[in-house]
Amino acid sequence: MEHLGGRLLISNASLFDPNFRRAVVLIGHHDDDGAVGVVLNRPMEVSVDEVVPALARLVAPGDPLFEGGPVEPDGAVVVAEFDDPSAAGAIAFASVGFLPEDADPDAVQGVARARVFAGYAGWGPGQLEDELAEEAWLTTEALPGDVFHDDPERLWDDAVRRLGPRFAVLRTMPFDPSNN
Repeated sequence: MEHLGGRLLISNASLFDPNFRRAVVLIGHHDDDGAVGVVLNRPMEVSVDEVVPALARLVAPGDPLFEGGPVEPDGAVVVAEFDDPSAAGAIAFASVGFLPEDADPDAVQGVARARVFAGYAGWGPGQLEDELAEEAWLTTEALPGDVFHDDPERLWDDAVRRLGPRFAVLRTMPFDPSNN
């Protein structure tokens, strides 16, 4: 299995788990022990400054908190574009990476832009590989514009479109196929 760190997982039509239905996940780390990432396209109806005021200075005023995944939903994960990638706890790709867990938000320098996520997505050893073999996920290269998409609720559609015309029918499927 290829290393998937820094790639996007795009949920396929067969993935009905409500945590991941029409989700786009940035994989931050993947190895034989499992994988971790964050769901990029689930903005919540609360702002970072309302819920995690200590991290508010890293994002624009009023920026939403994102639902990063079902694991540790009370914890905060910060994905940022760093001026100096060595300041990241883990780089996903290029200069986009994860703020170290123990970082003091007031001391963080050189963040060009950031998003804050409540929780994360995680897979144990072999679990993601099994889901990929079952074609629950499609994969593609992650781009900074994906992580910081202007309209994150459209990211799934945009990412599927990027996969090419072969996936055009996937984009037209209703969210709940029983409504078809």
